[in-house]
Amino acid sequence: MPVHITFIDSAGTPRTVEANPGMSVMQAAKANNIPEIDADCGGVCSCASCHVYVDPAWIELFPPMSKIENALLSLLPERQANSRLSCQLKVTDEMEGLTFRTTVTIWPLVRPSRQPLSFGRTFLTN
Repeated sequence: MPVHITFIDSAGTPRTVEANPGMSVMQAAKANNIPEIDADCGGVCSCASCHVYVDPAWIELFPPMSKIENALLSLLPERQANSRLSCQLKVTDEMEGLTFRTTVTIWPLVRPSRQPLSFGRTFLTN
């Protein structure tokens, strides 16, 4: 049975979605077009573009983060104590009513979609 989770974006707009237990929070966000969850790597914990803030009242619901997740989050200047990568968080039945806050990720290796990387050179784009 789906649970309802809410994403609040950096402008303060809440969006409540249905998520099936077993899917990742990132998958639920992408399936419902939640802004500020880019998921550039597709959910393999290699980009940090699915960064969320977990409601502090619910943080203990999740298992501890892996070394890889911690390392990626350590690169984000906007990291907080309740920061997690939503690709690493599985939806469970106990999450009914859980709230996440999203943010615009400011990480040099994460870039807005469809923008070319230049590294000091000019590249042509279509």
